[in-house]
Amino acid sequence: MKKILLAVSALSMGVIASSGIAQADIAIATAGPMTGQYASFGQQMKAGAEQAVADINAAGGVNGEMLSLEIGDDACDPKQAVAVANQMVSKGVVFMAGHFCSGSSIPASKVYEEEGIIQISPASTNPKLTDEGGTNVFRVCGRDDQQGLVAGAYLKGEAANGKKIAILHDKTAYGKGLADETMASMVSGGSKPEMYEAYTAGEKDYTALVSKMKQANIDIAYVGGYHTEAGLIVRQMRDQGMKTQLVSGDALVTNEYWSITGDAGEGTLMTFSPDPRKNPGVEELVAKFRANGIEPEGYVLYTYAAVQAWAEAATNAKSTNTEKVIAALNDGEFATVLGNLAFDQKGDVTLPGYVWYEWKNGTYDYK
Repeated sequence: MKKILLAVSALSMGVIASSGIAQADIAIATAGPMTGQYASFGQQMKAGAEQAVADINAAGGVNGEMLSLEIGDDACDPKQAVAVANQMVSKGVVFMAGHFCSGSSIPASKVYEEEGIIQISPASTNPKLTDEGGTNVFRVCGRDDQQGLVAGAYLKGEAANGKKIAILHDKTAYGKGLADETMASMVSGGSKPEMYEAYTAGEKDYTALVSKMKQANIDIAYVGGYHTEAGLIVRQMRDQGMKTQLVSGDALVTNEYWSITGDAGEGTLMTFSPDPRKNPGVEELVAKFRANGIEPEGYVLYTYAAVQAWAEAATNAKSTNTEKVIAALNDGEFATVLGNLAFDQKGDVTLPGYVWYEWKNGTYDYK
């Protein structure tokens, strides 16, 4: 057993679900920013979860029972995320495919741990989620300390070539965490950034920050944060005549980034896990999404995979009992749209790490 199991006292919902008593559909959920400035990611998660539930139900459900899906909107706000978690408890949810922002997933995970609800995040990359989380917490995405190594190595090489680097972050658990891991990787190789600056998410005018970078002759701006602010920063750099390259992480994996930047986004680099749309065997599923007007970019298929992994574990356990499903998640390997995956002792996924993408002509692809 890779993880110590949750105490039986915290498993009331799972025990009821596995008792054989006739009951309604099995309630599961996804939660993320369904509204607000990061709503494009919430819509990715919603689309992935809805299609996964539809496909699983069409194949007979889980242990002969159908799944029903609850949608929670946390707006990437920690307090709202806890409120959503408590709402899911009241609705009898046994599994949460969420949240998106690390700043939401981490506080919400405490509610799920206490109430015996399994949580598999498709997108939260801060190491604290699994390092400090309960035995019920897993994720199918990578971690910022993995992503930071890749980004830091690139910046270290550019600094060695005489480039001046600015590292920026938005003060969030995700953005600051990623920026700090990236800087740590860079510094470990003997390179130091020219600037390390915080900015406030949600603002529209970053000209003061951009002017400061211009005065410092910054060649590369690494942004630990989301696509909305990164898009404005690169656009405002171009407005000031700067050719500074923008580099960032997985929160730029939405076509909305280009709708903000236009041609100013050309050449932006970002790290993200291998694109599951290119995996063998998913062509039919990708076509199904597209036929419904949904491009399965970013975290659509990661959310689909989170639901798949839980459903396969519950099937293997022949139960939705939390304790039994945790054991199955710890000990199993699961065939998903991301490929065959398993979880380590912390609940982190054993999949390939991060690769580089470049934005060109309104879309992103492998560099």
